[in-house]
Formats: sequence, structure tokens, C-alpha cells
Amino acid sequence: MEMKMSPSLTTDLAAASATKTDVEGPVIRPRRLRRTPAIREMVRENEVKPADLILPAFVVPASRPRKEIPSMPGIFQNRVDEVVEECRLAWSLGVRSVLLFGIPETKDGVGSSSWQDDGPVQQAIRAIREKVPEMMVIADVCMCEYTDHGHCGAVREDGRGWDVDNDATLELLARQSLSFARAGADFVAPSDMMDGRVRAIRCALDDGDFTSVGIIAYSAKFASAFYGPFREAAESAPQFGDRRSYQMDPANAREALREIALDVDEGADMVMVKPALSYMDLIQAARQEFDLPVVAYNVSGEYAMIKAAEERGWIDGARVTDEVLLSFKRAGADLIISYHTLDFARRYHERGR
Repeated sequence: MEMKMSPSLTTDLAAASATKTDVEGPVIRPRRLRRTPAIREMVRENEVKPADLILPAFVVPASRPRKEIPSMPGIFQNRVDEVVEECRLAWSLGVRSVLLFGIPETKDGVGSSSWQDDGPVQQAIRAIREKVPEMMVIADVCMCEYTDHGHCGAVREDGRGWDVDNDATLELLARQSLSFARAGADFVAPSDMMDGRVRAIRCALDDGDFTSVGIIAYSAKFASAFYGPFREAAESAPQFGDRRSYQMDPANAREALREIALDVDEGADMVMVKPALSYMDLIQAARQEFDLPVVAYNVSGEYAMIKAAEERGWIDGARVTDEVLLSFKRAGADLIISYHTLDFARRYHERGR
């Protein structure tokens, strides 16, 4: 179909052409490499594939019903059988790994249900190992879902009030990690931000003859306002105080690199920046500074913002999601934990990629 220009535009172009003397067109034209879809794809520098994504899953006991999380549309608290089916689907779409969070039947002050052999995460690990044996299974290691106070470790009183007892918590994290390893986890992922936890967990795994179980460390995890929907999903909101005495201050970048370096020295196999969207400078810095795989956690609040704006018709949710995930790869992330994983993988599969 022939494109028709307005008479005024035609006249203006003709006049410009007639009066052109010494002005020459640019020699270097970057637009040549954007001209067609085929050219754009040929020169594309970064790409997100389903295998780059890690699927988060919330596991509840069999006594509880499957339940959608109100602040995270499309994300559910699932029982073990439902988690297995989600993993089957994910695997069929090219996703190769799942990150498990557990919500137990009972909670206490030290999170003792987290190392019970019949806990929801332990059951899910064994079921996935049986039904989707090639899926890489990662178990989140932290006490917040399992403690009645909602903090990430054992709480003690000191002269100024309460605090999380760092060194006492290391033993609890090691016990939890060993339980997940016995169930068949490929990796454990400590998210508690206690000092020395990677070394404590590595020693416990090695002493328990689980030398092949890796550690994906939440190395630079910030005390962020983006976690609200997750705390609803994991039922892990603190019952008093906050987590600023152990999670990082969002203002600190140099400290984040120090935290990552400590985890590398203590034996981490991969390192993580969490959240991702507001911390891409640190993803890039981690990629430049360290040789280990870098994981970005596209957290619940980032997911909820896109879903809320999409529901109101303010944005094209699929395109914004694709752009956000691509930005993490461009910043240097090797892997991305994201609640968008299944939706993205479906679109990728439908495009025939």
C-alpha cells in the first residue's frame, strides 16, 4: 500500500532538497541495524530464555487448600502435588529450576519444624526428585517462615531490648540445610543474612557427606519495602520490630560488595542481589567483580506493581515484564528468580523460540 504524504510535508521536503548544498547525510547510521525484525534479532546483545529463570514456589501442608495470594495475582500457596504439577509444566516450557519456600503446620521460637523430615519443603523435594527428576531443586534456608515471631533466627533479649542471636542461629540454619540435603535438594539458599552462615552451612554439609550440594547465597539482601507481598505469601511478617539490624541498608553499595566477597570466601557457589529492579548497579558491579554466577531476585513487590498496573490497563504487562527481565540480564545477571517465570516461559514457547 502506497503511503501518501500531506501536501505541506511534500512541499517542505522538496524545498529542503532544492536548497541543500554542502550538507551531507550521516555516514554512520545505527538505524541500519534496527531496520527489520530479522536484523534486530541478529544483532541483539542479550536474551532471556526460560532456562535462565528460577521458579519460586510456596509449599503448604496437605491439610490446607490451594490458595491464590491476593497481592500476587496468579501466584498460589500450593500443596506438594500441586507444586509437582507446576514443576512438570515449568519443565515442559524450558524452565530448569525451582526455589521452594515452606509454610509449616506449627511454629515456635526457633523454627524447629524447618528441619523435620516430613516438613512441606522436604516432602516437595522428594516428590519433585521422583516425578520431575531432572529439575534442579533449590531450598530456601531461613527461619522466618517457621518462627512464631517471624524473624530470621533465634531471638534473645539484651540490655537494649531484643535482637536476633547471630551465632545461635547458625546452628539452626545448618540443621535446616542438612534436612533439605537429606531430602535431595541440589542447592540450599540461605536468605537470613546472619554473619558467617555460608561457612557454617558449608561445613555442616561437608561433614554430613553432602559435598555435592551447592550454596546459592543471598549475599546482598537489602531491608527493602518491596517484600510485602512475599511476607503475605510465606506468612513470615515480623510480629515485632523489623529486619534492619541484619538485612542491608539500601543506601550501601560498597558494603554489598563486601558481603558478596565474604560469601565467596566462605564457599558460596553462586551469589545473589535482592531486590533486583532498584539494585541493578549492584548486579552490574557483582558481575564485574566476581567470577561466580550472579543471581538476581525479581521480588514480590516488583511483580505486584506490574500486575496492578496491568489490571488497570495502564501498561502492556507482557511487554513490561519482558523488558524488566531483559534489563537484569543486560546488567549482568546469569539467573533470575521471578514470579513471572511461568508467564514468560509460556510466551517464549508460543513464539516458537
